[in-house]
Amino acid sequence: MPVLVKDYTWQQAESQVFITVPLKGVVAGKADIFCAEDYLKVNFPPFLFEVLLFASIDESKSSAKVGNGVVIFTLYKKESTMWDQLTTVEVDKEKLRKKRERAILAAQEKAQEAVKEKAVKKRQNEKYSLEKMMKIEDKNREQIEELKRQEQRKATEELEKWKLQKCEEEELKRKVELKRKEEIKIARQIAEAEQNKKKKSENKVQNSASQAPHKHSLKGGNAGDIFTENTKEKIIPCPRSPGTIQIQFTPRVFPTALRESLIAEEEEWLRKQAEARRANNADAPDLKDLKEEEKNPEWLKDKGNKLFASGDYLAAINAYNLGIRLNNKLPALYLNRAATHLKLRNLHKALEDCSKALDLLTPAVPDNADSRLKAHVRRGTAFCELELYVEGLQDYEAALKIKPGNTTIRADAEKIRRVIQGNPPEP
Repeated sequence: MPVLVKDYTWQQAESQVFITVPLKGVVAGKADIFCAEDYLKVNFPPFLFEVLLFASIDESKSSAKVGNGVVIFTLYKKESTMWDQLTTVEVDKEKLRKKRERAILAAQEKAQEAVKEKAVKKRQNEKYSLEKMMKIEDKNREQIEELKRQEQRKATEELEKWKLQKCEEEELKRKVELKRKEEIKIARQIAEAEQNKKKKSENKVQNSASQAPHKHSLKGGNAGDIFTENTKEKIIPCPRSPGTIQIQFTPRVFPTALRESLIAEEEEWLRKQAEARRANNADAPDLKDLKEEEKNPEWLKDKGNKLFASGDYLAAINAYNLGIRLNNKLPALYLNRAATHLKLRNLHKALEDCSKALDLLTPAVPDNADSRLKAHVRRGTAFCELELYVEGLQDYEAALKIKPGNTTIRADAEKIRRVIQGNPPEP
């Protein structure tokens, strides 16, 4: 049988009622407190405190404080007036039971309404996030189409310019060829005229010699043709067309000095990167209805980055979550989700994502140094927000080992060190 508590005290003001109920050994986690519009109950076995209030109260504003062996109620009256007494006139057990059942039923109905309101609010948030993503996708699609149009216009202009240049070159080449042919034709005509003139002169001399045989004849010998060289066609070869020879060298993926070489670690990192790119969980039954681009973790990462930049952190979290479900081997998804959790003050989740990213960013090689730096800084920030300054300083010092010349990280580490020493920096 429960022990009914009768030795309570109460006080009132115009709009408030204060009730002090002594319960030996009461603690907040074990006391069952129920408050309705005109009914109040505290159950802490073996003690039971139960009253039907004189008038109605606003249970949404009312509160109870548990500690030091007492429960102190602060009740707000619905009507600001002084009560004649705390409880109603004496009622029988049956009426008390019915009153209690009605109060419990009303509380259950309110709880159900609260659950419905929460579900409606959740659907509204999801709808808002979806509309936001659709607007961003439409905007991106318009930008892509505009870029395509610009590239098409540019390509068309370049093609027209090339055609015009080609026509000009062809016209110039044709003119040069015509001029060369004209020069050759003129040279031939001159040579033919000189040759005809020479033949006439020779015929005239022969005629004169036959008529006057005693006269000295022209000296014998092979008379060369003085126009022989001029009649030869001067053929000028066409210039060679310009060209470019492409020479490609195979670069090293990790340009590390031989004495400091991390070839084994670098090859291990490359192997892990290749496995991460191949990992994909898009064939899961609950993911088959996704669009083709939504099955690409890289596309989802870029989508989350755009939502993060626009300030829509909840939608960004949804994009990163889906990307991680598709591929849980990509450190960038965890790093970006950690940054979003920091914005939303989800500090423990930010710690988990940074730690997961650091696990994936092993072995430590120069290629993943920037990602490891971000993971340490973000985890250190989350630790400091949770007032775990020693752990936060350790992460900042790890970041400084990766990039010792970063003055911003060094200054932040010094501030954390002062806080730990009890000398916080001046604001």
